Amino acid sequence: MEFLHTIFYTIIALGVLVSFHEFGHFWVARRCGVKVIRFSIGFGKPIFSWTDKLGTEYAVAWLPLGGYVRMVDEREDDVADEDLPYAFNRKSVWKRMAIVVAGPVANFLLAIVAYWVMFVHGVSGVAAVVGEVLPGSIAERIGLKPGYEIVAVDGESISSLQQLQERLVLRIGESDTIRFTVSPEGSRQELNLSGSLGEWDVDSKNPNLLRSIGLVPDYPQLLPIVGEVLSGSSTERAGLQVGDRIISADGIPMDSWVQWVEYLQLRPDQEISLIVSRNGENVTADITPESFTEEDGTQSARVGMGVVTDQVLKWPEERRRYYSYGPVEAISKAAGKTWDTSMMTLGALKKMVTGLISPEHLSGPITIAKVAGQSAEGGVVSFLSFIALLSVSLGVLNLLPIPVLDGGHLMYYIVEAVKGSPVSERVQVIGYKVGLFLVMGLMVFALYNDLMRL
Repeated sequence: MEFLHTIFYTIIALGVLVSFHEFGHFWVARRCGVKVIRFSIGFGKPIFSWTDKLGTEYAVAWLPLGGYVRMVDEREDDVADEDLPYAFNRKSVWKRMAIVVAGPVANFLLAIVAYWVMFVHGVSGVAAVVGEVLPGSIAERIGLKPGYEIVAVDGESISSLQQLQERLVLRIGESDTIRFTVSPEGSRQELNLSGSLGEWDVDSKNPNLLRSIGLVPDYPQLLPIVGEVLSGSSTERAGLQVGDRIISADGIPMDSWVQWVEYLQLRPDQEISLIVSRNGENVTADITPESFTEEDGTQSARVGMGVVTDQVLKWPEERRRYYSYGPVEAISKAAGKTWDTSMMTLGALKKMVTGLISPEHLSGPITIAKVAGQSAEGGVVSFLSFIALLSVSLGVLNLLPIPVLDGGHLMYYIVEAVKGSPVSERVQVIGYKVGLFLVMGLMVFALYNDLMRL
């Protein structure tokens, strides 16, 4: 069922992106006087199609991995005399440039619309509070400490964990100084901490940006609720039952499962007095953890108790961040967000080409499908955010000057505009073959990366 859920939302996402992209080409082609033969969403044999009064066939094909707009063009087909004035190749170079760039522009506009809806609806997040700093990490070297809330990175204000990760993405592969502005929890004081990123490496198979710099966010913890009682264990002898909520141990409040485990592990063979909540009433019990030796030789303790894992974890209200904008202000915010995302995508591509980022971070269709399903589970705002990010990525990638992509055609037309004559057929064919090889190679490599992450 989960597989079908993922496939469904992947098709929805790709369908929306491809439809907008191809509609951009289609709409501008019509405005430039070019006759469109077919507007297709998907490749292969059409599932269904219809034709309008201008002779354009609209089709939805069975392979939803892209789409195309087929225009009247003497370079591709024999064209009837009456259609020659409407041929793509007979239009001015400026009109041809407008038509090829319209697809990526449509993707950027889609992203702006998606972000606008998000910002008007309201976006929620959680404060970027440090929960743990890993020993010997970049975070420790910089001076981050548990309880600090990160409120800015390199002078750019942030208000949530997601925004923190977005700022870190811009710095992947770099080794110079990074600056965090932090506010110790419960304080209005702000501290500026900075340090070198040094040899910052992100695991391509498990790309956790925050953990890669040694920062573990302060996530909600599992409550100490008994989910399993092992036969013959200390828990069974103490009379504890599944569903008991541990309130305190030796008079010390137990707020999380981790706190309870750490407490008992330090007390092998020592009796612990518990107060547990059972069916709305407080019950007392005494439990003695059994000592045992870990594999590394250290002494520890256990009680034969499991935790309820399917708890609904909630962030404390004081950690929640919520912001929204009016319809007019949201336009500029959405445009700014689209621009920032475009620059982030371009920056990542540049770092891959120059070797600052491993190409192993390149993701393919499997990762896209997985994220589509996960974002849909997060609700409308989460799915819109995914659509916007993917739409920007599609727009940026299509503008790269690689033949077979829109950017490659645009490059040829710019050369034509400068030199006053079209690029030779031979050069275009060679460029097409090289571009096709590059694109297919990247697709295969991205798919390989996806498979290695499974």
